[in-house]
Amino acid sequence: MRSDAEVRRAAETFQFGLLRVPASGRAGELLGRGTGSSLEFQEYREYTPGDDIRHLDWAAYGRSDTLMVRLYREEISPRTEILLDTSRSMAVADAKPLLSRQLAGLFALLSAGLGGSPAVIPLTDQLPLERIGLDQVDRLEEWPFTSRSTLAELMADGNIPLKPRSIRIVISDFLFPHDPDTLVKQLASDASTLWIVQVLGAWEADPTPLGGRRLVDNETASEADLLINQASIDEYLERLHRLQRGMVRACRRAEASFVTVQAEAGLGQACRDDLCAAGMLRVA
Repeated sequence: MRSDAEVRRAAETFQFGLLRVPASGRAGELLGRGTGSSLEFQEYREYTPGDDIRHLDWAAYGRSDTLMVRLYREEISPRTEILLDTSRSMAVADAKPLLSRQLAGLFALLSAGLGGSPAVIPLTDQLPLERIGLDQVDRLEEWPFTSRSTLAELMADGNIPLKPRSIRIVISDFLFPHDPDTLVKQLASDASTLWIVQVLGAWEADPTPLGGRRLVDNETASEADLLINQASIDEYLERLHRLQRGMVRACRRAEASFVTVQAEAGLGQACRDDLCAAGMLRVA
């Protein structure tokens, strides 16, 4: 993906929308959600055995006769894990797999630009899943979107090799059976940051009546005759919007971020209008 002109241009235009630690070193440039040892003071807490005595505040002890420790915002290494859904539903129309690949490549490049260790994990049927480093990220250009395994199934079975305290980014359409609360909780576990990007094709986001059609499920190859009229579209949109609301609520509880992007809009517009608005990116 490094040879993709749109990805290179986006990598020059945008950067991760993460807080920075002032006067911090390369291994701790980004701020996480918990407490740690960065230079940014967060709050006081009463001392308990096992706390780092270097963080005791003797001035506070003199005022209150109580041992207090200073807590600091957690420093995180910009290690980034990018989970890329490569199931068959992601192959609908050319724009959807293209944007998904571009987003994965862009996130990898931005992480590497911070001195991090990015890894793209395509979600496939082949186990164990492969972790693709920056030196092999160009393989994504020809990566097939043919998997029958869903993100929810792989997570439930413990088949995704996640590392603790990473920036975790998930790229998927989420058009598979799942419970948003359970899935987001699993994805957020041990992550410093969780971003969830839903990629939809234009017709998936805003379908139009087509009349009678025989539909083939990309995931299972099963067939069904369906009348795609306004009533069926309204039912579909109600289910889609319910899913999106559930993902937003689950991400809010997990201190994660969720955004939907439309594939046909292209990488530049998705970054500028959607990812920046969600706080995942910002203009460099």
